[in-house]
Parts: sequence; C-alpha cells; structure tokens
Amino acid sequence: MTLETAKARSGRGPGSGRGPSSGKKSSSAGKSSSGAWFLVLPALIPILVLSVGPLLYGIALAFTDSQSGRTTPTQWTGLLNFQDLLHDTLFWESFRIGLFWAVGVTVPQFLLALGLALLLNQNLRFRWLARALAIIPWAMPEVVVGIMWRLVYNPDAGILNETVRDLGLGDGRDWLTGLATALPAVILVGIWAGMPQTTVALLAGLQNTPHELHEAAALDGAGAWRRFRTVTWPAVKPVALAITALNFIWNFNSFALVYVLTNGGPGGRTRLPMLFAYEQAFRYGQFGYAAAMGCVMVAAISVMLAFYLVGRLKGGDDR
Repeated sequence: MTLETAKARSGRGPGSGRGPSSGKKSSSAGKSSSGAWFLVLPALIPILVLSVGPLLYGIALAFTDSQSGRTTPTQWTGLLNFQDLLHDTLFWESFRIGLFWAVGVTVPQFLLALGLALLLNQNLRFRWLARALAIIPWAMPEVVVGIMWRLVYNPDAGILNETVRDLGLGDGRDWLTGLATALPAVILVGIWAGMPQTTVALLAGLQNTPHELHEAAALDGAGAWRRFRTVTWPAVKPVALAITALNFIWNFNSFALVYVLTNGGPGGRTRLPMLFAYEQAFRYGQFGYAAAMGCVMVAAISVMLAFYLVGRLKGGDDR
C-alpha cells in the first residue's frame, strides 16, 4: 500500500477536510449554533431583565446620594457612601451577626440533615411517609414558618413555655425578646426550616451509591463507621460540598424569616445585613447608602463563591 493510499484512507491526505463536505459541515454547525441561541433566548431575557438589570442599577445607585422624598436631583457622589460605610459600626456589627447566623445555621443543619438522610435511606417500614413528613417545612413559605414559630415562642401561651412549666423547669421566658436567647432561638428556626432541602440533596447522593460496595465492605469486616468513611462519604462528598456552600449563601442572605420573628431586635441582636440594608432603604429612605451595603454583600458572597469554585476545581478528582 502506498503512502498516498494510506493517507487517503485515514482522511489525512491532500485536500482532506477542504472539500465541499467541509463547507457543508461548517454551515450546518453555524445554523445549529444560531438555533441553540434562539432556543436559549427566552430564558436569557427574564434573567437579563429581572436579575442583571436591577443588579447593575443597584451598583450605579450606590455611587449617588439617592433618597426618598427628595426634591433636588440625585447627585453623583463617587465613593462617599462606601467611605461612610467603612466607619459604620452598626453595619459591621450586622455583618458579624450575619456570619455568626450563617455558620450557626449551616453547620448543624448539615449534620442533622446527613443523619436524617442516612436514616431515610434505610429499608424501614413507612419510609415513604417519613420522607413526606421530612420535607413539610420546605413546602411552607418563610412568612408562615415565622408566624408559626412566633406562636411556639409566645411567652404566655406558647407550647415551649407550657412545656417548660409542665416539667417544673421554671415559669418560662420571652425567647424572642431576651438579649441572650433571641439569636439562638432564631437560629433554631433557621435550622428547622432549611433541613428538608439539605436532606433531599444528601439522600439523592446516598441513593447513587452502589449497594454492592457496602456489601463488599461488610464482607471484608468493615464496621458501620468504616463503611461510612470509605464508601458512603466519598460518594456523597460532592453533593455535601455543593449544598453546604449554597446553604451558607442562602442563610447569609436571609431576610423574611428573621424579619417576621424579631424584626432585627432586641437591640439589634438579630439584625442581619440584609435586614439592616432594608431598614436604611425603606425606613430611613437612604437608597444610595443601602445600595452601597448591597454591593458590599454581593462582593462578600462573590468571594465566598470564588473560594468554593476554586476548591471544587482543585478537588476535581472527587466528582
């Protein structure tokens, strides 16, 4: 066989890829690309209009002195709002409370959800009913959850204080207005409200673990803890990292639940950054200053997300 014949058969001979068929392929590729954009466009338009547009407008607003009820035109102030923000101790205190809240909710939420997911993954009787009951808090709006737990924490007729009195542990207390109990009480509600979505995600990861691996580890004499460490955790780790990162961001941005429960009180002990920005904008009318707070929070969340993505890229073998 000659060299030219071999090249012709392998498609690498002279003129290969340059004939009419190549032109047809590039033309069809261009048509499919334009068709794909045409299909994606209906989904991109709402994102651009409802997400990217307001975000850009909020960033621009942060560099102005925009206020409510103002008769003079809005002026461009540059970095003045950010300079004032650097010296605003109340904002940085709310930022610290927000971080404490996000960690205090996310970590116990993950641990409890992991235990519940492991339990629901077992072959138990009425497992379908237990799974349905486990996701009930997820189906409830945050406002309804807040109202329900306000009734639980009610100092006079709440079920929590009634239980404390029945057990002879005291006369109860006002959990949501006490300086020492308000934030822990709100954190408990946040854990309860967010557990279902974490449980569902972890349960999905557990169900993707081949059962044969557990059987093989058991035959090798591995106990429950060793099977979890060597079989279960490696399989569920990518899901666990993803849902934990998302939960942290969601919890840091919480608003409705804390607003209904305490409205940031008592004495600002539960005033999260989003709630503080809301007060500046809609209670005091400082739209430009509130927009600057929003920019700082977006930047902080972007940094958190960047660390998560870098960690995921470095640990790509865990996929």
